[in-house]
Amino acid sequence: MVEGVFHIDSGLGFAIILAIILLFTKVLGLVFRRIGLPQVLGYIIAGIIIGPAIFGELCGFSLIGLNKANGTASYKALFLLNGTGEDGVFSMGTDGLAIFSKIGVLLLMFSTGLETNLQELKKTGLAATLIACAGVAVPMVLGVLISLPFANLGLGTENIYNCIFIGAILTATSVAITVSVLKELGKISSKLGTTIVSAAIIDDIIGIVVLSVVTGIAKAGDAGDLTGFAWFKAQWWGTVIMIIAFFVVAIGIGFGVAYLFKWMDKKWPSTHRIPIFSLVACFFYSWLAEEVFGVADITGAFLAGVVLSTSHRASEYTDKKIEVNAYTMFGPVFFANIGISNISFLGLNGMIFLFAFLAVLMGLIGKIVGCGAVAKGFKYGWRESGIAGVGMMARGEVALIVTATALDAGLPEPFMIMTVLLILVSSVLTPILLKVLYSKEKPDADNASDGGNPHEEITEATVSESN
Repeated sequence: MVEGVFHIDSGLGFAIILAIILLFTKVLGLVFRRIGLPQVLGYIIAGIIIGPAIFGELCGFSLIGLNKANGTASYKALFLLNGTGEDGVFSMGTDGLAIFSKIGVLLLMFSTGLETNLQELKKTGLAATLIACAGVAVPMVLGVLISLPFANLGLGTENIYNCIFIGAILTATSVAITVSVLKELGKISSKLGTTIVSAAIIDDIIGIVVLSVVTGIAKAGDAGDLTGFAWFKAQWWGTVIMIIAFFVVAIGIGFGVAYLFKWMDKKWPSTHRIPIFSLVACFFYSWLAEEVFGVADITGAFLAGVVLSTSHRASEYTDKKIEVNAYTMFGPVFFANIGISNISFLGLNGMIFLFAFLAVLMGLIGKIVGCGAVAKGFKYGWRESGIAGVGMMARGEVALIVTATALDAGLPEPFMIMTVLLILVSSVLTPILLKVLYSKEKPDADNASDGGNPHEEITEATVSESN
C-alpha cells in the first residue's frame, strides 16, 4: 500500500513533479560531468533518488511515489502519482510522465538522426561499415549465449526473445566519450578517428533495425480470432513483410519530405517554421512506424532525422532548436523516469547481479574483439585495432533507449540494472584505455595518422550528448 501526502491528479500537480525532476537531474548531471562521467547517468541516479527504488522501498518514505495497480511495495510518498486504479484508468499524473518520457525518447532519436552525415559515412567506406557490423554481431551473439543458462530470470530457450533483447542491448554504441578523448588527444580528424566515429553511427543504425525486427516478431502473437489485416500482422512472416514495407514506404516518402525541407530552407532560411515542420515529420514517422507497420517508434523518429539530415545546413539549425527541448525538458524526464519507474531493488537478487556482471563483461569483450579484429583485417596495427575496439566500447543514451523499448516489449524490469552498469563501467574504462593506447604511439605513427583529411567540424556536428 502506497500513501501520499499530496496526490498528483491534475496538471498543476504534475508541474511540481516536473520541477523536482528538472532540479535533481540538472544537479546530478553537473556532478557526474564534473567527475568525467556521462550526464545521463546522473539523470538516472536522480530518478532513483527521488523515486521509490531506494528511499521508498527500503526506507519507507519517498519524494515521488508510484501507486501501481500490481505493486507490492509499501511506503509513504510526499508526492504520489496515482497510477492505475481498479478500473485500469490512468490518472493525469502518471499519464503525463509517460507522455513526456515518450516525447523525450522520440526527440533524442530524432536528434541522433539529424546528426547523421550520410556523405561522411560514404567517405569512410567499407572499413567503418564492417567494423560496425562486427560491433553489432559479436556482442549480440555473446549476449544471447550468456542469457541461455538463466532461465530462472525469464531468459533461456523458453524466452528466446528476451535473450535476443539482451543481445540487442549490448550492440548499442555511444561515441560521445570517445570523441571527447580523441579531440583532447588531437586525433579526431585522423583516419582512424574518423573511421571510429562513422562506425559508431552505422552501428546504431544496424542495432535499431535489429531491435525493430526482434520487437515486431516478439509482439506478433497468436492470431486467435483475428481476421484480415490484423491476422496478417499477427504472423511472424507478416511482421517481417511489414518491417520491410515500412522502410520502403518511409524512404519513398522521405524523398518528398527531404525536397520540401530543402525548399523551405531556401525560401525561409533559419526560421522557426523549419524546426516545426521537422517535428511534424518526426512524430508522423514515429506514428507510422509503430501503429501502421508495427515497427518500433524510435526507428521512425531516427529515420525521419536521417531523411532531413540530407540538407546539412538546415538540419544543423533544426538540431540546435530540437536540442533545446530535448535536453532542457523532455530528455531529462525520460532518463529520470527510467530510475523512477523501471528500477526496483525489491526484485533484485544475487543471480540478477551475476547475470549483469557477465552481460557487461560480454558487452565490453564483444566490442573490443569484434571491432578490433575487423580493423586488424584492414591492416591496422595491433595498437590501432585495440583503439578501434575500445573506441566502440562506450555506451550511453542509445543503450537506455533500446532497453526501454525492450521493456515495453516484455523484457523484465530488473534487467535495466544491467544497462546502467554497462554504461557506468564502459564510461569509466573507455577514456582510460584510449589514453593508455595512444600514449604508446610512436611520433612517426602519430604524424602518419593525422595525414587524412580533417573532418573535425563534421564529426562534432555528428556526435553530441544525444549519442
